[in-house]
Amino acid sequence: MRFKIILCAILLAAFSGFAVTEAQKKSFTERLTPSEIEVLTALGAETGTSGVAGIRTRVLNGNPNQAGLYTIQLTVPANTTIEAHRHRDDRVATVISGTWSLGYGAAFDEKKLKALPAGSFYTEPPDVAHFARTGSEPVVVQITGFGPSDTNYVELKEAK
Repeated sequence: MRFKIILCAILLAAFSGFAVTEAQKKSFTERLTPSEIEVLTALGAETGTSGVAGIRTRVLNGNPNQAGLYTIQLTVPANTTIEAHRHRDDRVATVISGTWSLGYGAAFDEKKLKALPAGSFYTEPPDVAHFARTGSEPVVVQITGFGPSDTNYVELKEAK
């Protein structure tokens, strides 16, 4: 009996390596220059974004719809306001260009916004409501999380 358990554990360990998808294999060796990122297909406001119209999403690595590490790059148009929302996954982000004003809380509050210029870093902990705004120029933000991701807007009754 003990031999069967050990054999099963060995087989499970051996076959678990075969379950790695091609996308996951690729994720270990990704190298993209800014010009290569620029030509990636930009989708609308996809999984892991606020869903606001006009946002363009490029998936740089992984898949935010599936379990595992992913990185997306968002281009957010000028003069865009994103109301309070949450994501179920733990995320970290870097502002690549522009000034991204971000705040934490269950309702959009101008006083809680902090201006984050290019090079800034911030976090989006799981289920912590946050909101954002761009100014007179578009903003590019790069977000890494561990999916699957989602977006859930805070309901008005909760914000009161």
